[in-house]
Amino acid sequence: MNQTTQAKQILKIILPTPFPVGDVNVYLIKGERLTLVDAGPKTEEAWLSFQHQLKEYGYTPDDIEQIIVTHHHPDHVGMLDYFDHNIPVFGHPFNKPWLKKDEGFLQAQARYFEQLFLIFGLNENFLPSIQKLNDTLEYSCNRKLHHELVEGMEIAGLPGWLVMETPGHAQSHIVLYEEKTGILVGGDLLLKDISPNPLLEPPMIEGAIGRPKPQLQLNNSISKLLDLSLSIVYPGHGENIEHAHELIAYRLKKQAERAELVKGFLQKKHLTAFEVCKALFPTIYHKQLMLTMSETVGQLDYLEDNGQIKIDETNTPALYYAVEK
Repeated sequence: MNQTTQAKQILKIILPTPFPVGDVNVYLIKGERLTLVDAGPKTEEAWLSFQHQLKEYGYTPDDIEQIIVTHHHPDHVGMLDYFDHNIPVFGHPFNKPWLKKDEGFLQAQARYFEQLFLIFGLNENFLPSIQKLNDTLEYSCNRKLHHELVEGMEIAGLPGWLVMETPGHAQSHIVLYEEKTGILVGGDLLLKDISPNPLLEPPMIEGAIGRPKPQLQLNNSISKLLDLSLSIVYPGHGENIEHAHELIAYRLKKQAERAELVKGFLQKKHLTAFEVCKALFPTIYHKQLMLTMSETVGQLDYLEDNGQIKIDETNTPALYYAVEK
């Protein structure tokens, strides 16, 4: 399928967000049902921009027959609140507590991170910032997930499109793949100009042993794409990606190099995760605690998984140290 045909099948809409990442991309797929993939943040500016661009394509919001969310982050789901509540919403089941802003879930998340960050060596003075983790949910929604999407499912109204579970940036993350064209609607799995943050989240499965390790998940998720024939990737932010396999190799290489930097810190002395974070991000760690800690812990998880470092969990906080070979 050539680029012109692809353009007729998939319509890109670029929306402003209040977040540092900048604009977000949402997509209309013209299948048996007119399907919107992702919904932008809950702001009047984004909604007005969406309606204007939709009109240029010859549609109104009432023409949209179903909505799929690639993951639960506010810049991808907030505008769901502006749509008719009869429009079915599809996504991974892990979206549910986020879309509904389940108060019990959000409180449990805060308690989880308070305990986790003490293990990582954060000073208790930083713990109040954990209560701010959900501040961005003001740009999210309060909606029901009507239909669950999991690995290998074909989507109603979009024959030939398959769901792939791709956790890492979010535990709820999925992408949509059409094998006959090689098109991937990729959410935030792979971005052209920046590497998605592998964000720390609490376990989403009750009774799960251990925490999710998002950097390892992200590496595995993008590596799955190497087995696919990809003509183009439509990402959640930035420009379309036409040479995805090359970009994936580059992303994996840069991440491994970043991990080597972290290993260098640990070859000098034993450190807590928070001490590593301050070494990696000396000027911004206190302003963007979750982002910088997620990045740091991701590199530590990678090194531990490769057998290059170990963790002494005898006491709290835990200490990381390099393995001599």
